[in-house]
Formats: sequence, structure tokens, C-alpha cells
Amino acid sequence: MVPLLIIIIIFAFIFDYINGFHDSANSIATIVSTKVLTPFQAVMWAAFFNFSAFFISKYVIGGFGIADTIAKSVSIQTGDPSALYLILSGLLSAIIWNLITWWFGIPSSSSHALIGGLIGAAVAHYKTFSVINASKVLPTISFIIIAPLIGMIMAFIITVIIVQICKRANPYKAERWFKRLQLISSAAFSIGHGGNDAQKVMGIIGAAMVASNYIPDLKSIPDWVPLSCFVAIALGTMSGGWKIVKTMGTRITKVTPLEGVAAETAGALTLFMTEHFKIPVSTTHTITGAIIGVGATKRLSAVRWGVTVSLIWAWIITIPISGLMAAIIFYIINLFA
Repeated sequence: MVPLLIIIIIFAFIFDYINGFHDSANSIATIVSTKVLTPFQAVMWAAFFNFSAFFISKYVIGGFGIADTIAKSVSIQTGDPSALYLILSGLLSAIIWNLITWWFGIPSSSSHALIGGLIGAAVAHYKTFSVINASKVLPTISFIIIAPLIGMIMAFIITVIIVQICKRANPYKAERWFKRLQLISSAAFSIGHGGNDAQKVMGIIGAAMVASNYIPDLKSIPDWVPLSCFVAIALGTMSGGWKIVKTMGTRITKVTPLEGVAAETAGALTLFMTEHFKIPVSTTHTITGAIIGVGATKRLSAVRWGVTVSLIWAWIITIPISGLMAAIIFYIINLFA
């Protein structure tokens, strides 16, 4: 079982890396589209704060609650050798879905792909839906809708407040200040992204270690695991996901520096809140909702609703498709295992 555990850890880091470049658009799309930073500068900026989230989660928040939620999303029996095949199948499914959506420039959720993969493989393995831990999974699924709504409402409110405060300001000076503030707001969102998404991979590795009897419980997870997860997602962010940057930064609505600050601030606050409550949410959904919120302050027609509806469909199908793929992968692996 040890070689299989090593394989799972390797694929978990691959997923983490892909998650980084798949989701890099979330925190850099607005600062790139408003030309605050060049694409290269933006990914380096985001990667630095992705990694910084490790220290904030560990020493400020005081733990990795989202990792615990992911690890317990399905009931995996300790010491069950086949459980490792289950986890591997879920990981492979999530990786495949991330690559497909990245290729077509669709900002889908890595989180939901991972949870969907685990659910699909677990149901295929244990042949019952009772293995799904509803208390962990249902809040996550509900936040497919709730997270972008919170981001949208908060961004709308923040934008209106800023516009009212700055309505008599010199436009040139105001834009220059908001470009500076975007560095802070994008850094805050990158911290939220790293703190949220790197923990999901920690949960997968922790579940695999418990299933293989390498550690007795998730509290005993070695320190190198969280550190490595945050390094992997930061390296992935440095690679960038330019197709998704284009979708997020220009195709939903045209974003100004003021609106970039509002969207990123709203997204960051949403991510900090959900991390506090240990709910793994999609950073993609969150920032998309926030961008729609700032676009709606101008007029509803400023939002390209055709693009938005396509994104929502991608969100809805992520869990069932990744679950189905994971079940198929699990059956294929079992043929040769």
C-alpha cells in the first residue's frame, strides 16, 4: 500500500499544481485587464500570496478546517486497501476535468471537481450513497449558488459605496489610487485562494494516509504535507492560465481599477468567511459573482449574460460529470489492480 500512497501523493501535488494555473485567473484577471501589472508580474504577485496563506492558516486562523471537511466528505474505511484506489480515481477525474475546462477557457471549480470525483468513486466502490457525508457535502454543494451570490451582492454594495465617496474626486488621481489599491485587494484574494484551495489537496492526502494506516487520524498529518501543498499551488499560479484570464478579465464585463478593487475585496471577504466556517468553496465562482456584481452597478446590460449563463452551466455539471468519470476510472483500475 505504501507505493500506492506515494502515487496518490504525487497525483495530489499534480492536481494542486493544475489547480494553481487553472485558478490563477481568479486573482490576476482584473489587475491584468486594467493593466495594473503585466501578466508575468501578476502571476508572481499572486503566487507569493498563495504561499503566504500557509502561515495565515496555520498561525493566525489556527488550523486547516477545509482540509478536514474534504477528507471527511465521504466515509472511507480505515485500512481498506481499495479505498486508496477510490481516492486515486477521484483525483484523476478532477485532474482530467480541470484540464478539459482549462483547454476551453471555462472557469470551473477545481473544488467541486475533486468532491464530485470522490463521491463518484466512493459510490462505485461501496455501491451505496450512504457513504456520502451529507453534513460535509451539502453545505459545499449549496455554496455553488451561495458563494457567487454573496460575492455579487458584496461587490455591488462596495462599488456603490466607493462611487458615492469618490464622485467628486479627480478622475485621473482616483484611477491612479485605485490601481495601487488593486495590488492590496488582489493580494487579499490570493491569500483567500491559497488558504481555500491548497487545503483541499491536504484533505485528500490526509484521507489517503489514514486509509493506509500511515497515520491514525487527520490531526497527525505531517507538517511537510500542508507546506508542500501551498508550495505546489503557488508554483501552479506562477504558470498562469491565460485562456481563463481572458474570460474572467474581459468577457464577463469590462472592469476598471475601481471595480477591480471592489470585486477582489468582495471575493476575498467571502473566502475568509467560508474558511472560518470550514466550507470549501470555489474561488472561481466567488470572483465571477463579484465581477458580475460590479458590472451590474453600471447597468444590467453591462454584464454579458450569455457568457455568464454558460459559466453557470459549467458549474452545475462539474460535480455529476467528475463523479461519473471517477466511477468509470475506478472500475477500470479495479480491472488491473
